[in-house]
Amino acid sequence: MNKAELIDAIAANAKLSKADAKKALDGFIEVSTKALKKGDRIGLVGFGSFSVTKRAARMGRNPQTGKEIKIKAKNVVKFKAGSELASKV
Repeated sequence: MNKAELIDAIAANAKLSKADAKKALDGFIEVSTKALKKGDRIGLVGFGSFSVTKRAARMGRNPQTGKEIKIKAKNVVKFKAGSELASKV
């Protein structure tokens, strides 16, 4: 499902116009991005939680040449499914 299909589904499910559903989804994405950038955790009961963790620097290997390369440390977003979502999937 891409963003346009998600907007259509939200609009149909919540009986909103597509424009209002797009505004709501864009607002959620913007607020979530800012919260995660600050290092906050986002928990949606029954659905799951988003959090940021630091991935340490490590050595990797270029698959084409086999040469070792250093991969820099970075922050990554993790999602952990809630119990309701996990049981329905």
